[in-house]
Amino acid sequence: MLLQVSNADVSYGERTLIRDISFEVRNTEKIAIVGRNGCGKTTFLKLLSGEILPDKRDGNDQPNIAKAPGLNIGWLSQMTFTDDSACLGDEIRKVFLPVLELKTKLDALLAELDKAPDEKKAQEYATLEERFNYLGGYRYEKDYELVFERFGFAREDEARPLSEFSGGQRTKIAFIKLLLSKPDILILDEPTNHLDISTIGWLEGYIREYPRAVIVVSHDRLFLDRVADVVYEIEHEKMTRYVGNYSDFVKRKKDIYDQQKKAYEAQQKEIARLQAVADRFIHKATKATMAKSKLKAIEHMDIIEAPEEYELKAFHALTVPSKESGFDVLDTDNLGFGYDSIIGRLTCSVKKGQKVGIIGGNGLGKSTFLKTLAGKLPLKSGKFKFGHGVEPGYFDQQMAQYVSDKNVLNDFWDIYPYLTETEVRNILGGFLFTGDDVFKEVSLLSGGEKVRLALAKIFETRPNLLLLDEPTNHMDIVGKEALEQMLKDYEGTLIFVTHDRYLVREVADALIVFSGDGIKWFPWNYEEYERSFGKEKQDAAKDIWNIDRNTSEKKTEAAKENGEQQKPAINIGKEKSRMERRIAKIESLLAENDTVREELTLKLADPSISSDYVKLGEIQKAIDDLDKNDEDLMSEWERLSGELENLS
Repeated sequence: MLLQVSNADVSYGERTLIRDISFEVRNTEKIAIVGRNGCGKTTFLKLLSGEILPDKRDGNDQPNIAKAPGLNIGWLSQMTFTDDSACLGDEIRKVFLPVLELKTKLDALLAELDKAPDEKKAQEYATLEERFNYLGGYRYEKDYELVFERFGFAREDEARPLSEFSGGQRTKIAFIKLLLSKPDILILDEPTNHLDISTIGWLEGYIREYPRAVIVVSHDRLFLDRVADVVYEIEHEKMTRYVGNYSDFVKRKKDIYDQQKKAYEAQQKEIARLQAVADRFIHKATKATMAKSKLKAIEHMDIIEAPEEYELKAFHALTVPSKESGFDVLDTDNLGFGYDSIIGRLTCSVKKGQKVGIIGGNGLGKSTFLKTLAGKLPLKSGKFKFGHGVEPGYFDQQMAQYVSDKNVLNDFWDIYPYLTETEVRNILGGFLFTGDDVFKEVSLLSGGEKVRLALAKIFETRPNLLLLDEPTNHMDIVGKEALEQMLKDYEGTLIFVTHDRYLVREVADALIVFSGDGIKWFPWNYEEYERSFGKEKQDAAKDIWNIDRNTSEKKTEAAKENGEQQKPAINIGKEKSRMERRIAKIESLLAENDTVREELTLKLADPSISSDYVKLGEIQKAIDDLDKNDEDLMSEWERLSGELENLS
């Protein structure tokens, strides 16, 4: 166990965000933290990193945060820059100082061993070399090159001072330092924000192969599906653990809700039946005893609580355009677009009902292309035309920064004054503005809420062509899923720019891909595109963890030989003794596992937790972990037994 939190509450100001936290991190777990915007995800990460402390409690039930000795936790806010005049290459390489210090010690020890073999120094070398290898000492320069290139920096950038880089570039530099520092627990807060799809794919591979623990907060569902093996959800001030990736979590949560709801309703039905019998006969002398027995039966029940309402919100809008377009919706012929100069050209043909996803790296012109189609920018060359009866509706990602001194209700009503207040409230309710939400000032809305307001305005015009530029930016997962369903239901034609691969996968049936090689039209969906072009970036990420073991093993072997030249007989005796102790320890651990497994199996049959599906899942996971541990122990036992036999 690397880290464990228990009996902890965390607050933001006067508001308690999470109560009675029970959280743990095991050696190589990849943990996702999910929940609605504002539920406390980032605050919880600050608790783990030590930036904030848990709330104080009255009495003896105090919060506890236990960490493994020497635990190194890394996250982006710790990657600060102390000298803006430092050049980029030197700044990033600061994370390798512990590795370089170890290398100096190892080189000195090896030189001493070459002159005069010494067992004690050989053992010291082996210990230091193991740490050196763990920190990536045999390939830190290769790691540097791989990550540096992946995040879009050029060789000439290495000599530039930090002061010349933009805020976004400095964030990337800090991210590079964080990844290369390789902490025991890597904490990532929305790591896919502002990364292009190719880099996100690379990062997925990096995290999957990362040989230590990772904790990630993200609204990118496909990312969570591909990297997480444990999910903690924060909801209703509670934190709940689920085993599996994001899709597993969604299914498991729904199953638990359905099971608990079914059990609750069945018990309520039984209580009502018993109560009805008691009410009917309690005042009849001959039946009073029976009536009282029914009341006692109710009293002795372990009452099943009603489940918290399962949150499955959806946008509700008219997804049928006010009028149909012709079959040919958009034709471009060598369309050149850009601001001062042409940054891209495209020839394509979009048909009625198609849903086209535009993907690619940052700064390649995706939004510029959409602005040109929307008439916000003049075309530079070539031509494009909309087909017969096409009525476009355009969403600009800058609408997330929209400012108004009106409230939501009046801001929308001013655009559509012919609607009644009831009609306006119904439309806004379809975009999750319910109750008093409509009286919120627009200037106080979150980015996601402003996006929903803008979409409500666009959908009210009922266009037959939607042009959407990054519509899911600023949305939490619930908002993304709601928009995704609405776009799937939309009966018009859709062209949208996004970095949300889950949205592309679920909605798009054709792609326009922007890359350094130009702009290409692909008449197939994202899964087919990824099958054809996605493997290379996944393999590139794995390469960073292919440790050059030959170098490591050769140096270790050389050190061992130098140490063994003096006292080989004593070394063999010590090695046999060490192996025998370890074999005895393994046998003891296997026996302990058997005892614990029996206790857990009995707990599974305990009637008092028969309806606590989260607890049952945790117990089964613990049994599975014991089985896996047994396999590892038996494998080690067999290896050591064979080696011991060879030494005898």
